[in-house]
Amino acid sequence: MKKYLMFISICVFAVVLFGGTVKAENEITGIWKTVSDEGSDKGKAKSHVEIFEKDGAYIGKVIKLLLKPQDTLCDKCKGDLKNKPVVGMIFLQDMKKTGKLDEELGEEYAGGTIMDPDNGKTYKCKMWVKGDVLTSRGYIGFLYRTQQWFRVK
Repeated sequence: MKKYLMFISICVFAVVLFGGTVKAENEITGIWKTVSDEGSDKGKAKSHVEIFEKDGAYIGKVIKLLLKPQDTLCDKCKGDLKNKPVVGMIFLQDMKKTGKLDEELGEEYAGGTIMDPDNGKTYKCKMWVKGDVLTSRGYIGFLYRTQQWFRVK
């Protein structure tokens, strides 16, 4: 009986210990390095962005530019964001965890929008997180563009 209780205790401990680690690895929150996927800067690290939770949704802001000066303004943005600093700008809004899991891409987040400061356009968005890789996909109709971001440790 004692061996049985010891075995159950070890199993519960392992599930709590490793289950929490897996969950944390697939969380969208944190700092991510974005990588340019087009143009002359293709493949180069572009910026660091922070994704955080606020009021039950996930939001992202630019915290550091890697290819442009830190005081770069968003000259192509529209409305209140026009000519505002890119660093500190909220560009990702209203993302929510869907509870879906893609075997290849990971935990899914959707329902929000993402704005590209390079062109000022806003897109519907889906994201997936698997370990230290975040896959971001912006949509206009049935057309989409996909990028991979990497967790900054």
